[in-house]
Amino acid sequence: MARKQFDLIVFDWDGTLMDSTSTIVKCIQAAAKDLGLPIPYDDEASHVIGLGLHEAMQEVMPNIDPVFYPRLVERYRYHYRTKDHDLVLFDGVHEMLTELSQNAYFLAVATGKGRVGLNRAMNAAGVLSLFDATRCADETFSKPHPAMLHELSRELGQDLKRTVMIGDTTHDLLMANSAGAAGIAVQYGAHPVAQLDACAPVYSAPTVAELHQWLTENA
Repeated sequence: MARKQFDLIVFDWDGTLMDSTSTIVKCIQAAAKDLGLPIPYDDEASHVIGLGLHEAMQEVMPNIDPVFYPRLVERYRYHYRTKDHDLVLFDGVHEMLTELSQNAYFLAVATGKGRVGLNRAMNAAGVLSLFDATRCADETFSKPHPAMLHELSRELGQDLKRTVMIGDTTHDLLMANSAGAAGIAVQYGAHPVAQLDACAPVYSAPTVAELHQWLTENA
């Protein structure tokens, strides 16, 4: 398969490759409940998915005493670790990644997860060897700052104009826009389609299968 537009394909992790959106929402809500804080609604909690964990807690609960933020992060991590062994990749993701790797695309992950959590998840899913580089929110600026894409493209020696960022949130697409890369939205994750469309992605995929087909025909 000849590469048409892109040499480097960067994926978000949660809600894009891994079916974890509802689990993250429940863990944010459980952390708030543990500390006797107002429990965010589902849409409020899902909106901050993709941000670094500290940034996510500050955005989803902006009006609480700042002393609570480190404790919220600790409680979130506790709840998430009790559930992350049950999380799986979306159907078709492993096959899509394998085919892209076999066709010599550079593959990377840019995620709001921390390094320890991402490595654990990638190992459990059996995809660590398919990626050429990864960047986590505890290593650089959180999305939508463009640093993750700048750093990944430099590490792999790739041109941002031939790089695409694929994600389920506006944080992913705004990062791509800021970095000068292309953006592809997936509609099955955390953010509503109308919000994703407002970021002008080059393609918006309703399913993993349709994302795979589009990449095969157009990437």
